[in-house]
Amino acid sequence: MVLRSSLCISMLVAASPAPAAEDFIEGVYLQSEELCAQAKKDTLQTVIEAGNLVLSSRGLESIEYNCEFLEITKATRSPSWAVTAICQEPGYLFPDVLSVTQMNAKQVDLVSVRPVEDESEASGNSGSYFLCDGVALP
Repeated sequence: MVLRSSLCISMLVAASPAPAAEDFIEGVYLQSEELCAQAKKDTLQTVIEAGNLVLSSRGLESIEYNCEFLEITKATRSPSWAVTAICQEPGYLFPDVLSVTQMNAKQVDLVSVRPVEDESEASGNSGSYFLCDGVALP
């Protein structure tokens, strides 16, 4: 009976989601300070509906596109985290691995391992994101 109970407890622990990494980003981030100002003036939903990416501790969000952060691991030698994500857009689902680096109190940089297939496209999930004080997720 003790063996069966330990096995059940072990299975429950293995099935539980991993806790968020220590000191991971908090708040809402957009790809420019101008977009932050627009989100404050209008609404964050207006900025999202214009096709802009929003970064939060949950992942990346936009119209018909999102990346859910599944696992977040803090680096020991830099203010960075390694993030595994599942991203989706209509008709297409794919994994991504990103580094998130705290550049300063207001800026984080994301780098995705996923190559951009078309050079005319934006840089995918990679880029700089700026903390938007006073802006909350819808």
